[in-house]
Amino acid sequence: MSNTIWSVDEHLEDVLATVEPLEPIELQLPDAQGCVLVEDVTVPLALPPFDNSSMDGYAVRVADVAGASEEFPAVLTVIGDVAAGSGELPAVGPGEAARIMTGAPLPPGAEAVVPVEWTDGGTGGGAATGMRAASDAPEGAGGEVRVHRPAEARAHVRARGSDVQAGDLALAAGTVLGPPQIGLLAAIGRGTVKVRPRPRVVVVSTGSELVQPGEKLAEGQIYDSNSFALAAAARDAGAIAYRVGAVTDDAETLRATIEDQLIRADLLVTTGGVSVGAYDVVKEALSSVGDEDEPGSGIDFRKLAMQPGKPQGFGSIGPDHTPLLALPGNPVSSYVSFELFVRPAIRTLMGLPDVHRPRARAALRADKALTSPAARRQFLRGTYDARESAVTPVGGSGSHLIAALAQADCLIVVPEDVTSVEPGSEVEVVLLG
Repeated sequence: MSNTIWSVDEHLEDVLATVEPLEPIELQLPDAQGCVLVEDVTVPLALPPFDNSSMDGYAVRVADVAGASEEFPAVLTVIGDVAAGSGELPAVGPGEAARIMTGAPLPPGAEAVVPVEWTDGGTGGGAATGMRAASDAPEGAGGEVRVHRPAEARAHVRARGSDVQAGDLALAAGTVLGPPQIGLLAAIGRGTVKVRPRPRVVVVSTGSELVQPGEKLAEGQIYDSNSFALAAAARDAGAIAYRVGAVTDDAETLRATIEDQLIRADLLVTTGGVSVGAYDVVKEALSSVGDEDEPGSGIDFRKLAMQPGKPQGFGSIGPDHTPLLALPGNPVSSYVSFELFVRPAIRTLMGLPDVHRPRARAALRADKALTSPAARRQFLRGTYDARESAVTPVGGSGSHLIAALAQADCLIVVPEDVTSVEPGSEVEVVLLG
């Protein structure tokens, strides 16, 4: 470990300079959700691909229903049904109508659609009620339909290409594929798409005192919360997360565990065992990794000018130089470190242009001044009021106060050259929501 004190910005810059976006691959649509598109996608066919009805009703000629009213309905001969997916369509001639369903193609000769509510529904009675649909009428009922209102040309018709035209840009490179984007790709006929895959992040917690939730605690033991929180944070950032249960304080066991995980990791995250002490197992296990066998790899353990999260480790490991970030073991320290360093690394692997959480300026709501150590950038938990542009601290500065972290939706940033922040002062906040 170097005696040099790194700034937060220097450490982050070193991490992001080392991590490179993953190579693009072609994926099936269901597997591409959450991935970043690496190429522009253009529309091969117009949407909708044909004129179609936006209502259940009757496809008619405008002249045949001109002047239609409740007292003097237009009486039209029903020549057939047109359902969604219909192939051969009946041609609508003078005095004729075709019963049509929502989404069905407009048959030749028809110029408009009259909703079923404007008709007697083909039953020979009065105007249809809102509960009745065109599909409710008996097939070929009476052979005719009474229309009680006129219709303008193209009424209730979705025009071909009214959504997108062939050749239009559907999605631009750099788009994150969420449910609407996946739906659009399917609608234009794309079964696969070229993307950067979601990074595979392996989270390993260390400590002989750690017990898995659901098991019984013995004297001196605590539950392993870090691996759950960090795996969840990795998924929230867009990664595929693999959580490895707590590894005991044994360097060889940890080294073997990490080597086993390399096969499924684009990024490794460890938590615990990086500070100065007799049981700093991560440093012991990884400080010499790659010195001879893998030139260019190895983990550098550092002290950062920040609170919480002073001890940090970063480097690469294994034949593929898989990046590894070693985070402190205290719950708040590990989570703050994740937000500042690991999340941007994950977003960089995804190929996103903006890898950072949004930030805002807010007035400090507090009963007394906040204090901060000199020459350290402090990150305090807080709740942000966007309407009032104000922030309220939650809990204290202790790196073990995980209950307060659970209530927070932002981090309050106190710069290195500030040791006291008075209530009402403007501060920078990192928004976590």
